[in-house]
Amino acid sequence: MPDEPRPYAVLDIDATLSDTSKRIHFLDRKPKDWDSFFAEAKNDAVLDEGLAVATTLAADHEIVYLTGRPERLRRDTLKWLKDNGFPEGTVYMRRNTDRRPGAQMKIDRLRKLSEDKPVAVLVDDDVKVCAVAEKAGYSVLRADWGLDAETQPTLFEAQEKEGRT
Repeated sequence: MPDEPRPYAVLDIDATLSDTSKRIHFLDRKPKDWDSFFAEAKNDAVLDEGLAVATTLAADHEIVYLTGRPERLRRDTLKWLKDNGFPEGTVYMRRNTDRRPGAQMKIDRLRKLSEDKPVAVLVDDDVKVCAVAEKAGYSVLRADWGLDAETQPTLFEAQEKEGRT
């Protein structure tokens, strides 16, 4: 029915829509160079598969971008999405001081979104985020076309142990 609201399609950004491979080295250092890692996010290349998925979903879903990036990157993130042709959508980011594991932060937001209307699909590269979302009953499309958090211990640690991305 045309009057029914379109369900949400929720998309991660890093390693799902954007290629983080050129900046992951900042997290291999001790201590990790978070400022440089995030400062370079605006220069990420687009993952073509991610753009195709986002564009396809936008035809019959309301797009929501759900990222572990800190709120202080909002301006750069919005510009990156627009400049690279991603569909319009609401962007939810991690509060600057939020250090919860990525899976916890994202499942909390999915539950809040679900109070408004159905979440049709979550698209994310993080295997832990995907597993938690599936267990909670959400449909998931695992973004296996980007930097794989499962095989990249640096990224996995940043997402799940340090609550940084």
